[in-house]
Amino acid sequence: MRNWYIADTHFGHCNVIRFDGRPFGDVEEMDRVLMENWNARVGDGDDVYVLGDFCYRSARGPVWYLKRLKGRKHLVTGNHDRTLLADTGAVACFESIDKMMFVKEEQGPVCLCHFPIAEWNGFYRNSWHVYGHIHNQRNETYEFMKSRERALNAGCMINNYSPVRFQELVENNRRWRELP
Repeated sequence: MRNWYIADTHFGHCNVIRFDGRPFGDVEEMDRVLMENWNARVGDGDDVYVLGDFCYRSARGPVWYLKRLKGRKHLVTGNHDRTLLADTGAVACFESIDKMMFVKEEQGPVCLCHFPIAEWNGFYRNSWHVYGHIHNQRNETYEFMKSRERALNAGCMINNYSPVRFQELVENNRRWRELP
């Protein structure tokens, strides 16, 4: 059993392609690639921590996606998950749902929250924070969060549009911070 992390998939959301500069021609291609990437990496017994904004403004309901994706899914709720949370079938597809979660990795304790936070539980004791919400934006929040060495953006757009293991998050965030 392994832990995987992903945020801001926005399944079914056509406007996110333009917003993030995602390399997809349309929402069908984006959804197909996201699902293929997910299922190529995740095993049925693995835990996938979805850090919010799973599905948004989709012609298909969230259950359609969730039933096609491998792994034991845990939702850390985001600002665009209201429709999902109102769908009892979608809620039943998750092992757990909360606004914040805590997991352990080999590198130490990890605080999971959709929103980037300045200080988190264990901040002064070398814990980590994994978040989403800011996508791949280079705004004021990004500038602040990049000063937090142990804060990692799980946004799918900086993690090759797939769930990633913790060490991949570390490496992908390092590369993202080095981009001009």
